[in-house]
Amino acid sequence: MTETSTATGTADFWFDPLCPFAWLTSRWILEVATVRDLQIHWHPMSLVILNEDNPENHHYGRTDELAPLRVIVAAQEQHGDEAVKALYDAMGTQIHHRDNHDLPDVIVKALAEAGLPAELAEAGESDRYDAAIRESHEDGIDRVGQDVGTPVVAINGTAFFGPVITRVPRGEDAGTLWDATVTLAGFPGFFELKRSRTEAPQLG
Repeated sequence: MTETSTATGTADFWFDPLCPFAWLTSRWILEVATVRDLQIHWHPMSLVILNEDNPENHHYGRTDELAPLRVIVAAQEQHGDEAVKALYDAMGTQIHHRDNHDLPDVIVKALAEAGLPAELAEAGESDRYDAAIRESHEDGIDRVGQDVGTPVVAINGTAFFGPVITRVPRGEDAGTLWDATVTLAGFPGFFELKRSRTEAPQLG
């Protein structure tokens, strides 16, 4: 049996449930937690807010796309941090694996799957939680700068946009990618490593 590292680490993960790249990276982070001693903290961010000044982006002005995040923040306030991951898991499964893009339906089904009260769906229609979404969003963005997307991941306190992946590595492969990312995060002068994507997210 291959021995795995048990080094303790932390990951703060900012996500928008609509983003397929954030979804894949989140599934990788969860896989890492099965082979490394890792604490994960989940935080909402918004593609709508990220693109609010970019009218050429299809998220520009789409306040309906805030609905899942509004429900997540409402659930967090009323039921604690555990509700954030539970709803993200359920919403992401609906959107990215069941190809459900009817957001009100996604919310209803995700609440049921997460065992949370159905009336939380009403938060999706209210701007009451928008300030909290923006505060969380800006907390993540302030760590990496404006010219990024989702996800934002803080690795042992050092934040990056990404890793952006199109396939989820499993088992020790996931741990190896984590170890490499931790190594890069340990260099204060390291900022960017990038190549053009040549494949779409593999969500099957």
